Amino acid sequence: MNLLVVESPAKAKTINKYLGDGWKVMASYGHVRDLEAKDGSVKPDDKFSMNWQVDGRGEKQLAAIIKELKTADALYLATDPDREGEAIAWHLVDELKRRKKLAGKEIKRVTFNEITKNAVTQAMLSPRDIDQNLVEAYLARRALDYLVGFNLSPVLWRKLPGSRSAGRVQSVALRLICEREDEILAFKPQEYWTVQSVFTQGFAARLTHIGGEKLDKFHIANEQQAHDIKERLEKCRYTVELVEKKQVSRHPTAPFTTSTLQQEAARKLYFSAKKTMTVAQQLYEGLPVNGQTIGLITYMRTDSVSLSQEAIYSMRGIIGKEYGDKYVPEKPNFYRNKAKNAQEAHEAVRPTDPAITPKKAAAFLDKDQLRLYELIWKRAMASQMTSALFDQVGVTIKTENHDFTLKASGQTMVFDGFMRIYMEGIDDAGSDDESALPPVASGQALDLEKVQADQHFTQPPPRYSEASLVKNLEELGIGRPSTYASIISVLQDREYVRLDQRKFVPEQRGKIVTAFLLFFFRHYVEYDFTAHMEEELDNIAGGKLAYLKVLDEFWASFHKAIEQAKTLTLTQVLDKINDHFSQQLFPTEESRVCPDCKKGKLAIKLSKFGAFIGCQNYPDCKYIKNLEGASSDPKNQSSQLGEIDGQPVVVGRSRFGFFVRKGDEFRSIPRDIDPSQITFEQAVQLLSKPKSQKAGAVVLGMDKEQEVLYKQGRYGPYVQRGKEMASLPKALKDEGRPPTLDEAINLLKLKKGKK
Repeated sequence: MNLLVVESPAKAKTINKYLGDGWKVMASYGHVRDLEAKDGSVKPDDKFSMNWQVDGRGEKQLAAIIKELKTADALYLATDPDREGEAIAWHLVDELKRRKKLAGKEIKRVTFNEITKNAVTQAMLSPRDIDQNLVEAYLARRALDYLVGFNLSPVLWRKLPGSRSAGRVQSVALRLICEREDEILAFKPQEYWTVQSVFTQGFAARLTHIGGEKLDKFHIANEQQAHDIKERLEKCRYTVELVEKKQVSRHPTAPFTTSTLQQEAARKLYFSAKKTMTVAQQLYEGLPVNGQTIGLITYMRTDSVSLSQEAIYSMRGIIGKEYGDKYVPEKPNFYRNKAKNAQEAHEAVRPTDPAITPKKAAAFLDKDQLRLYELIWKRAMASQMTSALFDQVGVTIKTENHDFTLKASGQTMVFDGFMRIYMEGIDDAGSDDESALPPVASGQALDLEKVQADQHFTQPPPRYSEASLVKNLEELGIGRPSTYASIISVLQDREYVRLDQRKFVPEQRGKIVTAFLLFFFRHYVEYDFTAHMEEELDNIAGGKLAYLKVLDEFWASFHKAIEQAKTLTLTQVLDKINDHFSQQLFPTEESRVCPDCKKGKLAIKLSKFGAFIGCQNYPDCKYIKNLEGASSDPKNQSSQLGEIDGQPVVVGRSRFGFFVRKGDEFRSIPRDIDPSQITFEQAVQLLSKPKSQKAGAVVLGMDKEQEVLYKQGRYGPYVQRGKEMASLPKALKDEGRPPTLDEAINLLKLKKGKK
């Protein structure tokens, strides 16, 4: 009996049906072990040795695998055909060897790009050893990410209170988003005008030259200029000087790679990168189709745009059958990868059996699976279809005195080709015509109907969507396509960015972290440096570079930067942060004056709960302003909502939630009220609610049908709900106030989680 191990139970179930008797297929459920989640798990002073830990789930799977190994002749490892898959196989073998469970057992590594019976059975005939180069590339990446995370994040926590974490690639992606936001904030719209003449023959021509000089975008800069030109054009006679006709081709795009699949699924299906990869994994691992469990697509973590000869032959046959021979090109279409660091390890993402059309698959897939499968099927099939053909017409028009030249263009589709089934970036295939021009001839006089002058303004660069962020990361050579989904998730989980209308908006927390890293760790968030590290990892995978050499060189300079950062004072950090954001937050000297005391100046301050704007006359002046609200919500630029009896009513935010404050009185903002939209009347109503006294306790509110109390005990203040109690942290004690209801609930949760 042979034992074969894959990552997931779905994959195991599919493969088990192909191999039959003599085989036992099991799942490892991903990695059976990982680095210990504590400082010191990677040891630079001991040749970067690593401390691995098997968790409870991994221990359970190992026990099951060890049990089956006792009667197995050989151990086959069929994890995914990439670095991560190689690492999963290596971890399993290394741990089994450490436990002395592989004595006398053959160990064989097999890979396949698709989970079909033919691909799996053929792979079993060509086993190999575990690729140590791929393993070392994985180890290098894992060590680099760990060393950055476990050394840089603590510096952030100490020098930049309220920050969450930093990562080798995550922080560079955050920088991209923040710098785009800075471009948008600094953008100043520029006015420009266009002028066109509309003719009774049924088309319009745009003014391109005046007196033989070609107009640039900003040549007509204001309304007066546009009006003067319009008046002159209205008095002119027009003649067609030249008619140019040509036929142009539009070629199909390459089949999907991981990153282009994520981009197109975001544009057309509104899928997040994470959702795209989750659904693609289901299609790859196997689903029941016509009574058989088969993998519907090839491996979805790839940056190759090539297709196998077998796949191309099959697709060309189906294209001819479904759409006709004229849609099959004379020779197959081949593509080259333009992305940096592209690895041609296996095929592009394609259907394993092109004969399973989306229409046929509809009966076996859920809505999301079908939509993604249809996208993959259409893109792959279109890549092997003929080009679309267009008749393009260009018309040059002169005025009688030759002072003005105008041009018009149009095109009509002659043959739809690949566009019969697919167009990139557009939800449904269809014509892509410009307005077709009416028949005109050189020397023909044209009759003017009217002259239009239109005002325009330049637009700021757009915020990143998931699709455009993934595209830019790939073009810069930053990260790997398989990691983009997790990078984006981490940025959102850390509350460094948020999605607004499917576009990334950096939170102030994210902006401040980025500014800190640019000031004190610029080298490590440079785009070229991060891309160079990816090249180094690729060279390790290719056997061209020793992974310990790469780690040594990185650690020598990075460790020095960490040690230097440890000497920074909070004042030094704040001075840099305030300099960086002063123009955005305080565009005038007057805007920096404290509205409470009228004497002190406002500045960014930091606490364990995050950044805020405060008066430099603290503690004499206790004015605070919510930095998040000031930056992200134009309707609530100040956290001060109004005044009661001369005291400001403000919105604040702590680690545990939002609250309203008047002097020393605090009330938590209920979860059904948006803190950025809270009105002065709502705040007054909340502050008017009494905090009843009960046996020496303050009743903060109700939770789980129990009163939440604030009490003073023998060892200091604490909160209580039923029999649950939690002491107040030093930060809250120092504020000298009762906690809000949300703060109390979170303290009780934290206390419960530590037990």
